[in-house]
Amino acid sequence: MHTFIHGTGVIAPYLPGKDNPLPAPDSQPRLRCIEPDYKQLIDTRLLRRMSRVVRMGTAAALTSMKDACVEMPEAIITATAYGCTEDTETFLTKMIVQNEQMLTPTAFIQSTHNTIAGQIALMLKCHAYNNTFTHRAFSFEHALLDAMLLLQEGEISNVILGAVDEMQDTRFKILERFGLYKRAVQQGPWGDPAQRDSPGTIAGEGATFFVLSTSPPAASNICIKDVRTFFKPGDMQPNILAFLAEHHLKPSDIGLLLWGKNGDARYDGVYDETARGLFDTNPVFSFKRLCGEYPVATAYATWLAAFILQGREMPAGLLPAGLQAPGHVLIYNHFYNIHHSLILLSAC
Repeated sequence: MHTFIHGTGVIAPYLPGKDNPLPAPDSQPRLRCIEPDYKQLIDTRLLRRMSRVVRMGTAAALTSMKDACVEMPEAIITATAYGCTEDTETFLTKMIVQNEQMLTPTAFIQSTHNTIAGQIALMLKCHAYNNTFTHRAFSFEHALLDAMLLLQEGEISNVILGAVDEMQDTRFKILERFGLYKRAVQQGPWGDPAQRDSPGTIAGEGATFFVLSTSPPAASNICIKDVRTFFKPGDMQPNILAFLAEHHLKPSDIGLLLWGKNGDARYDGVYDETARGLFDTNPVFSFKRLCGEYPVATAYATWLAAFILQGREMPAGLLPAGLQAPGHVLIYNHFYNIHHSLILLSAC
């Protein structure tokens, strides 16, 4: 049973558009989201009590519902690896500064990982199934799997699915000390990560939401056919071949491979070794050029794959030369060679 995409909402460092410049890091190796005017989507009285990540997630969810013409979801499923750490930091800072006296509980209540899903439900007065996955770099994949299984049971007709992670200043400084990000930043748009021969990557962030259903929408028939995760799999080639064979596909049937090369010379070779002999002639694009590296970046890749499958216009020269309208898009990502995942989308 296919899972169709009815609506999307995305807040990211880059959205394809004729006049939109490619994302570029500033003085730090990080890409920041281009945020909308939240007052157009959310009541200003609620905005005052929302942290940045909650605003991003809630706005993206409401945008996806508007795109799908859905007023009340029958399930809400979210994914996040980091959660609402800004509220956590606020609460812990006040504990120290105020010597654990006269603490307001708001920041503590909103510091949990399921705050975004809860906020969406409260705004909509939705009492349906509500779940949040916090499985590090598998968070979005497991949330997607849960949504697909829930729809296939046939008891509901639509699901709101989303993934959100922000790059907070404190977290960025901590992860930078671990050597996760590049020391030197080139001016201008971030070039092809495959050409960046140095350790570390560019930090990213984003909020991506979908409205999913088992019935095809009237406008387009873009469906998510399958998702699969692998923990420290070693050689991924047999896994990819088996995954495609389940859907009666060969590597040559993949019209576009979106892989997660992020410019980190320590780990990008894994993609080259996996693709060698399988996707030598397939068009390939590194989606993290547009969103940076963060644990749920595959949600942005899924949105980008749907965007391309719909035949939407991309800026000239961004995608591989000679790319034809693909019938199937395969997303292959790994997070520091530990969490590997595959997501297959098709024009059904």
